[in-house]
Amino acid sequence: MKLNESSISSERAEFIPDSDSSTQSLKACTKAVKHNRELSWQVASSLAISFKFAWAGLSYAFETQRNFRIHTVIGTLAIVLSIFLHLKPVEISVIGLTIGLVLALELLNTAIESVVDLTVQQTYHDLARIAKDCAAGSVLVSAMVSALVAATLLLPPLLALIQPVISH
Repeated sequence: MKLNESSISSERAEFIPDSDSSTQSLKACTKAVKHNRELSWQVASSLAISFKFAWAGLSYAFETQRNFRIHTVIGTLAIVLSIFLHLKPVEISVIGLTIGLVLALELLNTAIESVVDLTVQQTYHDLARIAKDCAAGSVLVSAMVSALVAATLLLPPLLALIQPVISH
C-alpha cells in the first residue's frame, strides 16, 4: 500500500492499494480499514480518538477474522448461560476473564499475522511461519484453558438442571 502524496501535508492520509496487490488479505484490509484515518505513526490527539482507533481494530477483527467471530459468539453464550444458571459473580467474572484473554490473544494474533505479511510481502520464510504459528498457538492454548474453566464452572449446575428431566 502506498500513501497518497497529496495528503502527506494534510492532517489525514488516504491509503491506496498498489495495483499489483490483489491478494485476499489486502482486499479484506482495504475493505475493513477506513480511509482518511490519521497517520498511523502519529499519537492520537485525544482519548476519544484513541478509543476510536481501538474500536476500529475490534471492528476489523470482527469483520475479517472468522475465529474472532466464533470466539465472540461462544463467549457471549457462556456468559448468558452463566447468568441463566445463577453462577456466583466471581464465577461469572472468571469466565469473563478467560473469554477476554482469548479475544485479546486473537487480536494480537491478527496484528502479528498482519505485520508478518507486510514484512515478508507474500514470500515464504521459516521465521514468518514460526511467528504466525506461535501466535496462533497462543490463541489455541487460551481457548483450551477457557473451555476447561467453562466446563468446570458450567457443567455441574447444568447437569443438576437437566438431571430431573433425563431421569423421568
